[in-house]
Amino acid sequence: MMPKHYDAVIVGAGPNGIAAAITLAQAGRKILLVEARDTIGGALASGEQTLSGFIHDLGSAIHPLGVGSPFLRKLPLERYGLRWVYSPIPLAHPLDDGTAVLLQRSVAATAAGLGQDATRYQRLMSPMTRHWETLIEVLLGPLIPPPLWPPQHALGLAAFGPLALLPARWLANTMFRGIRAKALFAGLAGHSVLPFNSPASASFGLVLGMLGHAVGWPFPQGGAQSLANALAGYLRDLGGEVVTGQMVHSLAELPPARATFLDLTPRQVLKIAGDQLPASYQHALGRFRYGAGAFKVDWALSGPIPWQAPGCEQAATLHLGGTFAEIDQTEAAVMRGEHPQRPYVLLAQHSRFDQTRAPLGMHTVWAYCHTPNGSNVDMTTRIEDQIERFAPGFRKLIIARCVSRPSDLEAWNANLVGGDVGGGALDLAQVIARPTLSLRPYRTPLPGLYLCSASTPPGGGVHGMCGYHAARAALQDGF
Repeated sequence: MMPKHYDAVIVGAGPNGIAAAITLAQAGRKILLVEARDTIGGALASGEQTLSGFIHDLGSAIHPLGVGSPFLRKLPLERYGLRWVYSPIPLAHPLDDGTAVLLQRSVAATAAGLGQDATRYQRLMSPMTRHWETLIEVLLGPLIPPPLWPPQHALGLAAFGPLALLPARWLANTMFRGIRAKALFAGLAGHSVLPFNSPASASFGLVLGMLGHAVGWPFPQGGAQSLANALAGYLRDLGGEVVTGQMVHSLAELPPARATFLDLTPRQVLKIAGDQLPASYQHALGRFRYGAGAFKVDWALSGPIPWQAPGCEQAATLHLGGTFAEIDQTEAAVMRGEHPQRPYVLLAQHSRFDQTRAPLGMHTVWAYCHTPNGSNVDMTTRIEDQIERFAPGFRKLIIARCVSRPSDLEAWNANLVGGDVGGGALDLAQVIARPTLSLRPYRTPLPGLYLCSASTPPGGGVHGMCGYHAARAALQDGF
């Protein structure tokens, strides 16, 4: 690496590292972004996983938080090639009776498919959807709000907060009566990677449902890498420098800079900076807990998935797990260290809506289920059984598959510790203490060293807000 002097060096070019770099570059700082892999984006990446011509997302695949992010949605990324693809229906949740619960952009249209819970669903989701911009500013804002917070932000949090703090099981059983609404909410809340009796597990279902109505659940045309490339293009036009294929083993390897930002989880922070941090802070980082792992499979298919339930063919994202009770039991089993026979599966079928993903007439499919962190159990058959359950004949279409165990995901991206794709467990305690209990979570005891990964507030997801807040903290420090 050339011995230049920079205002800031950012280690790790995931969405948060890039967001930190962009925020600092917008403020006129001279930036160097360093990435270990040959491509930028971290888990925001795509490539030919199975066969030539089949483009699969290697990590994240569907991006409601990306299109709704207070940071990302203000950037001119369309100038740099980003095109969002929207399926007619954001989300489908098939059931064993041959029907599917459909989350549509319209709250009323969604409610119409929920039978006896139609009015209850509208009462729950309509106010949040109307005020989604305020709520997302609050929910993805800093843990400690600024002193001059707009009054509507405080009012929004007051209205949403009591519901968000509830366990998903309590909210579903109290709010809804029928199988369909509960199943829809279970699939949404399952993104929390928490047992449904955990405080605040309801918040994930509420936020993702709200975003589905407000902005949809889109994905980048051509693969998730397109979003990463657009961000990098914008950063370069701001004057930022990007170096790839450069593994950093120690802070001493970095060129001189007034500040250093680490888009790394606590385990990697300790590896490259531990010897310069106070023992108490090292101990606190060492206690950071990682969440469940992901077992991911990508397929190349000779045709589209033959879903049994009408409407599934119109949705880019599907939740496969049956009823609320079934998904509740499945996710609780994972948290106990077990491997369910019928796992809750999150599936994306991009090529139905983006013809750049596969050769004409053929298709790609992306799916994963939760496993205990670091698990080596092969879940391929169980995942395929779940797809076959709702789409008889699926297996006959498979022409190639690529399996990514939790250890494979970590080997590909060291931030995915044990296959944890969220940067650490997101239970209520670790939302508050992320990565340590501090009013200044982005700042470390080492002057000029900041953390900006998903292991800081507000946590996982492709939104860039962890990096944005870290950069703002540094600028407030007079950097």
